[in-house]
Amino acid sequence: MIKRTKASISKCIIHKVGNKFNSTKNAFSESLLEFDEASYELLLPYLLRPFGSIAETYRFNHHSNIELNEINSYASQLLVDDTDFIDVSKHVVNHLFEQSNSAQIKTGDVIVCMFHDIQYEDYTTDAVGIFKIENKTNFFQTYMENGSYDIYVQSGIQTKKVDKGCLILNAADAEGKIVLSVDHNNYDTQYWIKSFLNVKYPDDSNEHTKNYIEMCREFSKEVVQPNFGGQEHSNFLAKTVDFFKEREIANVENFKEEVFEEEKHKTLFDDFKKDYESDHNIVIRNQFDISEVVLKKQKQKIKSEIKLDTNIQIKLDIDAPDASEDYLERGYDEAKKMHYYKVFFNKEF
Repeated sequence: MIKRTKASISKCIIHKVGNKFNSTKNAFSESLLEFDEASYELLLPYLLRPFGSIAETYRFNHHSNIELNEINSYASQLLVDDTDFIDVSKHVVNHLFEQSNSAQIKTGDVIVCMFHDIQYEDYTTDAVGIFKIENKTNFFQTYMENGSYDIYVQSGIQTKKVDKGCLILNAADAEGKIVLSVDHNNYDTQYWIKSFLNVKYPDDSNEHTKNYIEMCREFSKEVVQPNFGGQEHSNFLAKTVDFFKEREIANVENFKEEVFEEEKHKTLFDDFKKDYESDHNIVIRNQFDISEVVLKKQKQKIKSEIKLDTNIQIKLDIDAPDASEDYLERGYDEAKKMHYYKVFFNKEF
């Protein structure tokens, strides 16, 4: 998560990246962008805005030597001395081109920038920014001719959000440089994060909180809902969120004791946890610090609803773990040969 209040751009260039699968080639600029005041005031927040709400960070990865990670190498060079900024930016585009390993990967504009005075946590730092613009939109341009206005269509970049982007901060911890990334076009989840940047989550509270809650969401979807119904599915998710809200440290044994009433449910959870770790090649810690920022973000992804085949949906409040148990009753009607839910309430809103 960054703040851009004092941020500035010193160097910026735009190239075009092709795709070797459809015979489109890279096209390079030979000079930096020259901003006027209006374009600068629009471009700076456009590029940095997506990183203002990001909690998760990454670190560069490589199977043998981290210094051989291409983007890590290029960014390190620029953060020390950006004299060869244009040439290095071309290397970035060439590396991106080499990761175009399927025809579905889109061509687009690549923007490379040098940022200064970006606030990260409690200090300011420089950063290298790399952005790929894959989608453009048509818009009408008006003009005056022979005393009357007319229009024609142009294609341009929307200023709402970048398609893909990363910031490599001139800041590091024991695991390496801090990297932030966004990807709003997830047609290939491996392309930007794994292939181009080759980054991984650090071993911190953000990662552990994210991994655990995502595992619980999958457990609820794959085990609880099919075997115990929508009400238990929603109850489990609400209890999970409540457990994390009330604590600073998560302990797996404490979690199971509070969330599950029956031993068989705990066994199902333990078995699922082992399979989940194996399938996703991760380790779910038995105890870890809870990240409030990640919890808030993950909570927004949780859908606590009971969907019925009669075109009726019951939406439950994820922040009220006892509401379903206290005010929602499930039963079976012998006359209609159908299940039912009975909802108790005092008044309608």
